This record gives sequence, structure tokens and C-alpha cells, in this order.
Amino acid sequence: MTNAIWNLIDDINKKAGITEILINDPKHVFVERSGQFIQINANLPVNDITEFIKDVAKMNQKLCDTDNPILDGNLPDGSRINIILEPFVQGSPAISIRKYLKSISSFENSPTAFGLNPKWIEFFKAMMLAKLNIVVSGGTSVGKTTFLNLLINEIAKSERVITIEDTIELSINLPNVVRLESGAKLLQTKSNLSTRDLVKNTLRMRPDRIIIGEVRGPELFDLLQAMNTGHEGSMTSVHANSGGECLSRMETLFLLAGFEIPLSVVRKQMASAINFIVQLGRDQNGQRVIEEIIEVCGMEGPTILLTTIATREDGALHFKGIAPKVFERLHNLGGLPYNFFENMN
Repeated sequence: MTNAIWNLIDDINKKAGITEILINDPKHVFVERSGQFIQINANLPVNDITEFIKDVAKMNQKLCDTDNPILDGNLPDGSRINIILEPFVQGSPAISIRKYLKSISSFENSPTAFGLNPKWIEFFKAMMLAKLNIVVSGGTSVGKTTFLNLLINEIAKSERVITIEDTIELSINLPNVVRLESGAKLLQTKSNLSTRDLVKNTLRMRPDRIIIGEVRGPELFDLLQAMNTGHEGSMTSVHANSGGECLSRMETLFLLAGFEIPLSVVRKQMASAINFIVQLGRDQNGQRVIEEIIEVCGMEGPTILLTTIATREDGALHFKGIAPKVFERLHNLGGLPYNFFENMN
């Protein structure tokens, strides 16, 4: 693995703050730092690009050829990589690498990650101890997986956790964990199980918590069923730009999946299964931050009731003055003091 691209990745890995490496073609290579794209001086040999793609396919035990023109996988350092081949991209294979941020591994090691302070870290730890169901919402490259990793790090080692991802990204250090990968067209098998297939099978594997890296389709139905039938403390992420859009996005996933279920039933499922939506974004400096903490508080008629617990204002996360409806659970199971929300701001 000593070609120009591997050397480029090694050099970039020595620089701090870079979250993405994007190779559009041999002469157009960009990195992302603090939310800004920077073009670097590069002239990559075409043969090196071809050999690099072969290396990545082999190490991920996947196919990347004319019959399989898209590859999602990982690099040895845990970074996520996506490759798309010609003719579905013009001129040259496009390679996108999302770097794995080892520096953000736990709340203790990263006390200011996502613009948090010790009080809000205590709140999130209580949420995990109380086994509340959480949806992490956000747009592209705002740190949804990284934040899920921070929450996962708070799970007790006595619990059995099963994760489902289409590309292995979550960083988990638990003894009783089973990691499932969906849609993986591996070299050694012709089988191709969907995320939904794996979620349904997960229910037979005695999980305490189920974690789906990101819901994108009908697996959402089965996850909500699991959340509503005893698998408390389950989590997932959704691609959405606001808390309200997150719920609309989940409704759309139901409809696109072809379920003949009334929208009112769909909303009731979501309202009873989800406890909190954590909305991520970027601040004006490009730093990844928590923009909102929203509690899902049930239904009123056809409407899902939401309470905003905190929003980001003036560069910090501010309590909005309404304690969560599940506060007794946060106190009894999560150890949150009764006076926790006094003098929060």
C-alpha cells in the first residue's frame, strides 16, 4: 500500500482538524477543515487510483467493478470511504473519505465536544442510564455517528447491544456486542440482507439495546416496534436539518416503504417510541454542535407533541425553562438531581 493515494492519506492524517478527503479526479483533491473545503496541490497517477480502489475492495472483502460500481467501506484507521466508478461519474472514479475522529471518544476525553458543558454532559449520561430512546438528527457531516459513539460509550458493560449499519462506523468497546452489516455484497457470499431483514432477526437475539447507524427505509417500522416492546435505550440517526423535519423525514420513510398504514398510526408509533431528538449542526465557525434537544411528549389529536428542552443561543446550549416530561425517570434511573435545572443558564 505504497502508492500516491495511501501516501496522501498518511500525510493528511498527521494534520489536525481535517474531517474529509475528497478525490474528484487526479488533479482535483480537496480536504474539509472546520466546515470549509480546501483544494490541495495534487497530481495523482491514474494507475495509483485504480490500485487504491482494488486495495480498498480487498480489505473490505467487497466487490468494486463494472457490475458493482459503488463501494462503501472502511480504511484501516476506521475512516469511512465511498467509491463510485465510471460511467456513473464522469472522467474519473470519485473517492470520498470521512475521517474517523479518534480524538472524540468519550465525554471525559472530550468535555467540550459539540459545544457541551459539564451540566449537559451529566444530562446525556442520565438519559443513557435511564434507557431512553434517542434519535440523533442532522445534515451531512455534522457528527451524527461521532455523537452516537459518545452515547454508546455510556452503556453499561452488563448490557447486550446489537448494532446494525450499512457500513461499520460505530466505535464500540463493550464485551457483549454483536455487530451486523446490511447490504454487504461480500466476496464470500451471494446473500444480500437488508437492514430490515437484520432488524427483524435482531429481535430473536435477546438484545437489551438495538442501535441502527442510520435509518433510511422500512427498517424504521421494526425499530419503532422494538422500542415499543421493551428494547429501551435504543438509538438511531436520521438525516434531517431540524427536529421537526426529523419527524417528517421518518413519516416519509414509512410512506416510501409502501406500508399501508394510516399516517395517524405511524405518528402514534413514533410518539410512543421516541423520547428525545438531539439535533446536530454546525456553528458559524464550522464547528459541530448540538443545536437543540427536543422531547417527544405523546400525541394531541393527529399532532405529535414536542417540547424544546434546550436550544443553542449566543454560542452555548441554553435550557428553555421546561423540564422534561420523563424527569422522574431521569431522576430515579439516571441519577439526575431534583434541582438539576435550577440556574442552568
